[in-house]
Amino acid sequence: MEKIRILVADDHTLIRRGIVGLLNAQPDMQVVDEAGTGDEAVAKAGTGSFDVVLMDIGMPGLGGLEATQAIKKQVPGVQVLILTMHDREDYLFQAVRVGASGYVLKGADIQDLLTAVRSVYRGEVYLFPPVAKKLLVDYLRRVDNGEDSGGCDGLTEREREVLQLIAEGKTTAQIAETLCISLHTVQSHRDNIMGKLGMHNRAQLVKYAIRKGLIPLDS
Repeated sequence: MEKIRILVADDHTLIRRGIVGLLNAQPDMQVVDEAGTGDEAVAKAGTGSFDVVLMDIGMPGLGGLEATQAIKKQVPGVQVLILTMHDREDYLFQAVRVGASGYVLKGADIQDLLTAVRSVYRGEVYLFPPVAKKLLVDYLRRVDNGEDSGGCDGLTEREREVLQLIAEGKTTAQIAETLCISLHTVQSHRDNIMGKLGMHNRAQLVKYAIRKGLIPLDS
């Protein structure tokens, strides 16, 4: 079995070692290296030896978000998963903006973390459910206060559905299966969405979907 190669970046040694032990106990995961600072994480990730970087936000020297941005610039193909104690909206938006593919709180269940690692490895986007809930509640508050029209800038109902599924981290094949349409049609909708919104990649679409409150709640 091909294992997910992981770099764990956290400045707290005990926490980092616990995460390493947990991940290495999984049959499909291998922690290849560790980093105790943001600068060290950037240097090690730059070798291209990893599939996923598990990144803490509060790091000495170069912060976790700055390190994420630097890593994505050097090695665009590596997936960065933020693991943090902060459930603040501004941190989540910044994480998405600098290229992170996932955001999990340190208070999450073990299974949530493992699911997140596997999800971002597959190229999907993972948001810890309570974080998504907080975003949606804040979005509804802004709509009630007239701060956001709630519209989707001219998107059709089908395009809105596709955008929501993209925001959930679904692949093109999964979207096609969910909506009972062809892969080509999904791609056409995605191209139309990007054209209407003036966006060029999935990270931008996810950020937009978060702002518009399209991230669904887990029951």
